[in-house]
Amino acid sequence: MNVCVVAEYYPRRRDPVLGVWAHEQALAARAAGADIRVLTLERPVPPMSALKRPRELVASLRGFVRQPRHEQRDGLEVEHVRFLAPPRDTSYAEWDRWARRPLERALDRLDRSRRIDAVHAHYALPAGAAARGWAARNGRPLLVSIHGGDVYGPLLSAPAARARVADVLRGADAVLCNSAETLARAARITGSPERMRVVHLGARAPSGAPPRRERRTVASLGQVVPRKRHEDVIRALADPRLADVGWVVIGDGPERPRLERIAVELGLADRTEWLGALTHEAALRELARCHVMALPSVDEAFGVAYIEAMACGLPAVGSAGEGGPEEISAVGDGMRLVPPRDPPALAAVLAALLSDPPGLERLGAAARRTAADHFSWEECGRATVAAYRETLAG
Repeated sequence: MNVCVVAEYYPRRRDPVLGVWAHEQALAARAAGADIRVLTLERPVPPMSALKRPRELVASLRGFVRQPRHEQRDGLEVEHVRFLAPPRDTSYAEWDRWARRPLERALDRLDRSRRIDAVHAHYALPAGAAARGWAARNGRPLLVSIHGGDVYGPLLSAPAARARVADVLRGADAVLCNSAETLARAARITGSPERMRVVHLGARAPSGAPPRRERRTVASLGQVVPRKRHEDVIRALADPRLADVGWVVIGDGPERPRLERIAVELGLADRTEWLGALTHEAALRELARCHVMALPSVDEAFGVAYIEAMACGLPAVGSAGEGGPEEISAVGDGMRLVPPRDPPALAAVLAALLSDPPGLERLGAAARRTAADHFSWEECGRATVAAYRETLAG
């Protein structure tokens, strides 16, 4: 069974963290019996924000210049398919129109070398829409994974964009959703849950077991963007009960400068570490050295960061009422929920966890079991390959 994975978000030399979950799923599917090859959609244009920051612009351009067209990543053949398109903010819902021709040429090349049995696209737009014409003309099934951006993302919230997402999902032979909440939202967009199923992504602990930090430490793993609500963590850590607790931020993003200023204003700068974007393995190792993971995100479709923390033996704290955290907390212990945008409530939960070392150790062990039993990459790989086989048989 030869499957071509098509993804916009996928690790590459210039950004080894980008879409690492898509790569892990591809590896898991390979381990479960599929022959996987990968085509990424590569738009070699710096973000508009970089035009105002010369250093960022130069670094971005260098990254694109040094990025090879072909890579081998953990034994998987990866080809980066370049395309040009207008700025993201004004045209993202139409990017598939710009990517379609280059992608179809790449699919033709792969198909000539070894017949492609199925195409698995991550996200309806742009990857699913760009691949569906080739799949239809060649009589190959198209599976589309949706991870939340298709149904939560502001760039796809306009009626015309939603209609395009719905059209791609209706035309797919199978739709893989990262959570039940994502499936429910996708079904509302399309009008039917037909051919949809939940396939949870997985998590793993880092190789080896790094020692915990001596200081009690809260970690926040994720892009530093408004919806991840790092600001709520900062304000929670200003609580006197958490005066000796450190904070480690793993990830980067446009919110960081503002949050650094808030940390200074609240007197937290000396116990805050901004580690920036790390490789996946390095991020897991730093996460495993901490004691609790807090990320009270909103619009959280699933949240791989929570199950990665739990796999490392850390209890995770997320927002109540969000589909992903609610679903994770329902299947086993190790996840705590707090009201969204409520730093005092978050402070109370963190203080309770960190003030009881034996209880924290027991909860961490339970978190590790929950991740192993329900969110392993092995299980993700089996479920993904099962979807491939059923779609090909159907």
